[in-house]
Amino acid sequence: MSIGDLGWNDYCEAVWNEKDRGECVPARVVAQQRGLWRVAGDFAECWAEASGALRLAAQAGGDWPTVGDWVTAEKRIGEARASIQEVLPRRSKFSRKEAGKRVAEQVIAANVDKAVIVAALDGDFNLRRIERYMTQIWESGAQAIVVLNKADVCAGAEARVAEVEKVALATPVHTVSAKTGQGMEALEASLRRAETLVFLGSSGVGKSTLVNWLLGTETQATAAVRQSDSRGRHTTTARELFVARCGALVMDTPGLRELQLWDAREGVAEAFADIAELAAECHFRDCTHASEPGCAVRQALEKGTLDAERLENQRKLAREEEFLSRKVDPEKQQEYKKRIKLLFRAIRRNAQSRNKDKK
Repeated sequence: MSIGDLGWNDYCEAVWNEKDRGECVPARVVAQQRGLWRVAGDFAECWAEASGALRLAAQAGGDWPTVGDWVTAEKRIGEARASIQEVLPRRSKFSRKEAGKRVAEQVIAANVDKAVIVAALDGDFNLRRIERYMTQIWESGAQAIVVLNKADVCAGAEARVAEVEKVALATPVHTVSAKTGQGMEALEASLRRAETLVFLGSSGVGKSTLVNWLLGTETQATAAVRQSDSRGRHTTTARELFVARCGALVMDTPGLRELQLWDAREGVAEAFADIAELAAECHFRDCTHASEPGCAVRQALEKGTLDAERLENQRKLAREEEFLSRKVDPEKQQEYKKRIKLLFRAIRRNAQSRNKDKK
């Protein structure tokens, strides 16, 4: 396999030629473990460790390698190992807020061309979750594809497809059954050699089964979902890059029941562009779509052309993004605190004024 088969393109070539790389060679991270990365390129695939220079750069806020990254690798003489010297600038990245209380970015996949949202047409179907994925994909710089799996167990699949197409805003939607093969050939035909795809979705939606079909082999472990609520167990425990039969590069990910946004302001705007277009027609530029006259958004709600749950989800994601921005950006945090102080001062002045009036 060559670096061309791994997705090396004109962008990568231009970045590589920006400076002298010495004895280093380009390589792509195809898998990772704790403290080790599996790299491939125009050489025998091998494990690699972070060099001292990379560790120092990471401590100073630089990028730490993740699956999909292009890196500069230095082969070790006499060893079947390499050292990663640098992570090349990413064309795209799919990130989320790290799980837990700590506010930090977790890069799930790098240099992704297409992000495939997998949703199951069973009891776990959730439009709001698809909107959340769409938001982060728009922010990542990748193209989105929606795959509705398990069509063989859904009698009303057409109605579900119509619902998804309404919120996906011109994003391709494929209805498939990885179990029976229904729709899989059309999905495979839409993929291109050497393009990188990441499969995203909750546990139990059938991501690993889809990946296995595209690979033509049972590479990823699968498990049945619970009959009571259609929820599944995590069968994929790590991210790894595979080459599909069609030549596309496919990455499976552990199930993400909760995807917390990360730096997704533009993603929210793009994923809910229909609401933004309506808001532009409101009489007031700062319309909150609550009780203002001439509100185009409320008119759409009344006509039934806009789903109230979609509007509420947009508001929820916008609040989440604003909260995270304040946590990450000190200047935004200070602006927020100043605004809150002014608000409380105004509240106190109003209260004092009312008390004086009573006297």
